[in-house]
Amino acid sequence: MPHQFNGGYLLLEDGAVFPGEALYGPVSALGEAVFNTSHSGYQEILTDPSYLHQVMVFTAVHIGNVGVNAADMESPGVQAAGAVVRNLSPRPRNWRAEGDLVSFLEASGVPLLAGVDTRAVTLHLRQRGAMRCGIFAGDTPRDEALARVLASPDMAGADLASQAACDSAYTYDPSALDPLWHPLDDSGQGLRVAVLDCGVKRNILRQLASRGCEITVLPAATQAGTILAGGYHGVLASNGPGDPAAVPYAVETIQGLIGKLPFFGICLGHQLLALAAGLETYKLPFGHRGANHPVRREADGVVEITSQNHGFAVRPDGLGGEWRITHVNLNDGTVEGLEHAALPAFSVQYHPEASPGPHEAFTYFDRFIREMRHAQAR
Repeated sequence: MPHQFNGGYLLLEDGAVFPGEALYGPVSALGEAVFNTSHSGYQEILTDPSYLHQVMVFTAVHIGNVGVNAADMESPGVQAAGAVVRNLSPRPRNWRAEGDLVSFLEASGVPLLAGVDTRAVTLHLRQRGAMRCGIFAGDTPRDEALARVLASPDMAGADLASQAACDSAYTYDPSALDPLWHPLDDSGQGLRVAVLDCGVKRNILRQLASRGCEITVLPAATQAGTILAGGYHGVLASNGPGDPAAVPYAVETIQGLIGKLPFFGICLGHQLLALAAGLETYKLPFGHRGANHPVRREADGVVEITSQNHGFAVRPDGLGGEWRITHVNLNDGTVEGLEHAALPAFSVQYHPEASPGPHEAFTYFDRFIREMRHAQAR
């Protein structure tokens, strides 16, 4: 059955308007306009909890080519507030497809704006920064739409981790792992890992489970004492949406864990570790979102091509002797990794689990397992 499209437009908070054809959910979309330069992986991107309350502008010209499927979900549903694309593929052409993108978004109540000059939108956001926006029906008066955009919450100061996190602890079930995509090994056999859920992607859990770890996912507000009493061998703080400075409860938890259990932070978890170490975070002009960001590993100069999705970064000013920068972004010099000089605590700003993106950073999960094994042996 053909989908019904109608005139619509993307409106940015500075008044810029970009027309297109809209597929509507129950309400118009409001959120922060951001762009992602990945050429594939649109389903993983849209279901990544880090995109909560964001309207995703895809720079890839064709979106929807490979459809959608259950295996590529990074959370139970669509997390982005809306999607903006140039050319929408009318039907998927892939052996893994279980449905099409339009039906998927329509069933999720997430508005889609197609036929947009996404290059123009991206250039606008690069020049002026990420900003609040809305997707509206073509007949919505501009002054009314702009008032709604300006009344929507800003990303700076927003604690979205509490919204993206699980409500209560649960044990991750590894039985659904497909060995074709996640070859199993026993390097983490017998290791119990606590995952501090700030909006965790499923592939983080898959990476740990495929190595044999037993995983308990905990709400972001879980206190350090509860974790230390749980008999865990290590703690991973996950990715997630929003402003890290607005999550002081997680920072306090991490401060209570450093030096007591091996710690690994990813994306938002990296920023929270930095805050726990006494550093500050700040909002980037338009963020890093894509699957080909070059990062230099400071220890040996090796350049890693990484998958990234973050709008905030760590300010290196005031870095003490106990902490050191391990990775640097080659595009803008921002901090991409931290570690403690003596304790088993480290983090990366990018996404070693990929999904989508390159797989070369999978090795940081192996490092985490080695840190837990070393702690066991002491």
